[in-house]
Amino acid sequence: MPLTFANENEEKKILKLGGKPEVKQHLADMGFNIGSNIQIITKSGENVIVKIKGTRIALSRELANKIMV
Repeated sequence: MPLTFANENEEKKILKLGGKPEVKQHLADMGFNIGSNIQIITKSGENVIVKIKGTRIALSRELANKIMV
């Protein structure tokens, strides 16, 4: 399921990255790698704030939908 469907404060494992190769590379450069644990901190409007590898990152909903958990 896309990351945006996960509940807040629930830790999930990244199973797949979607999108064009440039999008996948951009996500990988930010630390979103298959097998990594990720947690949604909050969903607000068009943004999703996640915690990955001890860091909080804000993503657009569009980009977050490309991360499958």
